[in-house]
Formats: sequence, structure tokens, C-alpha cells
Amino acid sequence: MSNKRIVFISIIAISMFNFSLFSQEKELGTEVVNIVKPYTPTISDAFKVKETPNLNDSITTQKKEVKYSIFSVPVASTFTPAKGTATNVEKAKPIKLYDNYATLGFGNYTSVLGELYSNFEISRTDNAGFFFRHNSSQGDIDGVRLDNKYYDTSLDGNYTSRQKDATYKLDAGVEHQVFNWYGLPEDYLNFTDEMVAGIDPQQTYLSGHAGGSIAIDDSFFEKASVNIRYLGDSFSSSEFNAILKPELSFPLETLTLKIDGDIDYLSGSFERNYENTSEINYSFLNVGISPSVIFVNNDLTFSLGVSGFVSLDSENSETDFSLYPNINASYRLVDEILIVYAGAEGGLQQNTFYNFKEENPFVSPTLAIAPTKNLYEGFGGIKGKLSNSVGYNLRAAYGKDENRVLFQANPLKVILPDFKGYENGNSFNVVYDDVNTLSVFGELQVAVSDKFSLGINANYFNYSTDLQAQAWNLPDLKASVFSNFNITEQLYGGASLFFVGERNDLVFSNDPVLSGTNFEVTLDAYLDANVHFGYRFTERLSIFVKGSNLLSDNYEKWLNYPVQGIQGLAGATYKFDW
Repeated sequence: MSNKRIVFISIIAISMFNFSLFSQEKELGTEVVNIVKPYTPTISDAFKVKETPNLNDSITTQKKEVKYSIFSVPVASTFTPAKGTATNVEKAKPIKLYDNYATLGFGNYTSVLGELYSNFEISRTDNAGFFFRHNSSQGDIDGVRLDNKYYDTSLDGNYTSRQKDATYKLDAGVEHQVFNWYGLPEDYLNFTDEMVAGIDPQQTYLSGHAGGSIAIDDSFFEKASVNIRYLGDSFSSSEFNAILKPELSFPLETLTLKIDGDIDYLSGSFERNYENTSEINYSFLNVGISPSVIFVNNDLTFSLGVSGFVSLDSENSETDFSLYPNINASYRLVDEILIVYAGAEGGLQQNTFYNFKEENPFVSPTLAIAPTKNLYEGFGGIKGKLSNSVGYNLRAAYGKDENRVLFQANPLKVILPDFKGYENGNSFNVVYDDVNTLSVFGELQVAVSDKFSLGINANYFNYSTDLQAQAWNLPDLKASVFSNFNITEQLYGGASLFFVGERNDLVFSNDPVLSGTNFEVTLDAYLDANVHFGYRFTERLSIFVKGSNLLSDNYEKWLNYPVQGIQGLAGATYKFDW
């Protein structure tokens, strides 16, 4: 195709395009084109027509303005929106707390229970209070020939001050207890009524304590506590014990250095030993320090430390130094479901006359007092929560104690003019031995709701002694089941079941032919069932009933000491404000 033809076609196309643009408004008029000069196109003059050409000619028309509007028609409506209201949430009725309460109850065996608690708000930061408790019974145990009543009365007071950077606490109290050595070994000696009438089995304990503590916030000196206690009895025995325990903590970058102190001073005396050959005096000063490094993160908690003690026996002019492990670790494997823990612990335990009579009130006031070295106890186990309401703990341990305390029955002495009430084979002495202990512990706790909770635990022991034939009066199995329940808002209660396995004791023969010999006896295992119910008449007043030893088993917790049978107690509690 020639160049002239190409140019001619382009002119026609442009003309037709212009025509289509203007044909919408008006028709084009006739125009005359005068060619002044012949056109001689070249290849450089050809160009590609743009898809959207720029139009600069004077006859291009402007677009017509388009206006939009809404054609609205009013519609009548009868709908009226309801006013919004918040959904009501059912709230539990808040429990009214009272500063004071009084309890009084009576039961068979002429039992009396009385309690009075009171708290006083001195200021916004200071409080003071006291607690009085009395528990007594006239005994009347079937088949027991000696008086077997008991009294236990105590009065404690406290004062607390919570300041901006520290909290101070003071406490003090007195306690009066009466027990009777009623456990005559009638199987081995036929006591006549005249002999029994000449025995005064009563023992009276009078003790008092005072102490306090201070806790400081945001300080390396975290806490310090001090406690002073005095104990005396009706046989001129006396004991004084003072304990000071400071606690310091130094936070490091990722660790915490913790230092615990322990200063324990004990001094006491007994008027005579069991053979009545001399008096007994004892005095110990134990000073210990326990530094440890603690590491804690999201899943791992680890504590590595050691405890060192210096023990000064003033009566025998002996000084002893000992070290004990203090290691604990726990790791959270599966959130709170499975936690693994292990460790090794030890320490020096100062035995006291007060602790002995708390565990066994029928000890004789002729005891040898000495500390026990808990050389080590290695343990490991798993614990956790299977759900929000079910928790468990499984633990196994093995440990060694040096000079562990074992209770053992005293022998019957020949009747003398100054015969004491505890010298009839009816009291207990303490002996010391090195004991290795293997223990396995398991516990399951279920808290279904605030309406019902249940707990089960069991502990198995296996003992190995050095000098003694048996670990006297230590059971091989302990187990318990306990529950609490709320039947209605007014009616509540609880139940418990305790099992203690067999124990062994050593008895010195009272037969003149076999005098000086001894033999082992086994105390039967026992089961103790207990239940209690309460009913709230108002927020202030409620009544209760308690039943103990419901299986009516006159078991012997200690050799020749049967307990009371079925015991019932009923009473009332009243809460009030001054």
C-alpha cells in the first residue's frame, strides 16, 4: 500500500471519530477544505492513534452535569424500641464476719467444752485479741481402777500492728493441764484395793509463753521471730526454752540468696531420775545457720543449701558441730497436672519436756533430755491437680536419725514409803537410738464444690534400729479419711476415720521369779470413727453435735491406757460484736 493511501485512510478515520462525538448534540455543517500545498508525507509522520486521544479543538462540547436525588416517601411505623436493661447476675449472699464468738458444749463422761474468742480493732492498723479454751472430762472409763479425769485450760492473747513498711506481732499465753497415770498393768500384778487407794496418779502441768515477730517489706531482713516458754509440774520439774529465728534474703540477678538463722537455748531439771539415785539437769545451746540459693522460673524451682549447727552441752561440757543437706527441687511437667519433686533435708532437733508431754502426757518426770540429729532424709514424688477439684500427692522417702526418741514403758518399782504415782508400771520413759526409716505416702483430695469435700491419705513406715530391738511405739501404718459437707444453707457436717497400725513396747516382768527380765508386747491396731453436725438458726446462733470413737473400741493408744468408748458432745455457738 502506498504512503498516500495510508494518510488518506487516517484522515477518514479521524473524521468519522469526530463525527460520532458530535452527532449526539447536533449535526455537522458543510465545510470547505482548500488545499494550498500538496502534501508529501514521509514515514516519520505516521503515528499510532491513541486509545484515548487528547481533544484540543474549539468545538469540543462539555459533558452535561448529572444530578442525583433520592425520591423519599414517608412510611408510617408503630414500632417503639424497648429501653435496654442490664442482665441480673445472681450473687451469693455475703457471709457476715463477727469479731467474737462463744461456744459451750456438754457430753457424756461429764465432758465440758468451752471457748471464747474476741478481737478488738484498736485502730486502722492495730488489732488485739484473746482466745480462751477449756476441755475436760471426768473419765469414768470402764475397768479402770484409778482416777482418769483430765483438764486442759488455756488463755492466749495477741497484738498485731500493720505499718506501712513492717508488720509487728506479739503473743503470750498460759496453760494449765491435769492428767492421771491410770494405766495400771493389772495383767502382771494383782493390785489390791488398799494398794490402789494409796496411789496418787495425778500430774499437773503449768506452762506459759511469750513471743513476737517482725516482718519488714522491701528489705533484705525479711523476718525475725522469738519465743520464750516455761514449763513446770507438780513434781518440781522445770524447763525454760528460748528460740530466736532471723530470716534474711538477698535477691540477685536470676537467683535469691536466703539465709536462715536458728538460736535455741534450753535449760531444765527434774527432781530425780527413775531409779531415784540423782537429780537430772540439762542445758543446751544450739546455734545454726542455713544458707541456700533459690532459683525460680515458670516451671522449675530449685533450692541448694546446707545447714550447719554448733551444739553446746553445758552439763557435760561437750561441743558438737554438724552439717546437714538442704536441697529441694520441683519441675512442672504438665502445667498443674503433673509436678515432679525431690530433695534431701536434715537438721538438728532439740527435744524438750514440753514436746514430750504434748505427744505423750503420761511420761514420767524423770526423762533424759538430748537433741536428735536428723542426718538426712532423701525424698521424691509427684503431685498435681487432675482437675480444679481433684488433687493428689505420692511421695517416697528414706532417712537416718541419730538419737531418735522412742517412748518405752517404765517398770514397776518395789513399793516404798515415798512411792510416786508414776512408779507403778503406768508411765513412760524415753530412750534414744539410731533409726533408719523408709516411708511411702499417698494422698488424694477431692473438692466437688463448697457443698462437699473428701480427703484420703495413707503413710507406710519401715524402721531399722541399731541398739533397740524395735522402734518402740511407732506404728507401721497410718491412714485417714475425712470429709466436710453442707447439706443445706443451715445444715452442715463432717466425718473422719483414723486407722493406726500395730505398735510394740517393752515390758519389764513384775513376776518375782522372772524379776529383771523383759519381753515385747504388741498393741493392736485401732480404728477411730468421728462425725459432727451443725445447724445455723441465724447468722449468729448455731448448734452442734459431735460423736467420737463411734465404733466403741476401747483401744489402747499407749500400753495399758484404754480410751473412752462412744463419746457424744452437744452445744451451741454464738457470734457477736461488742
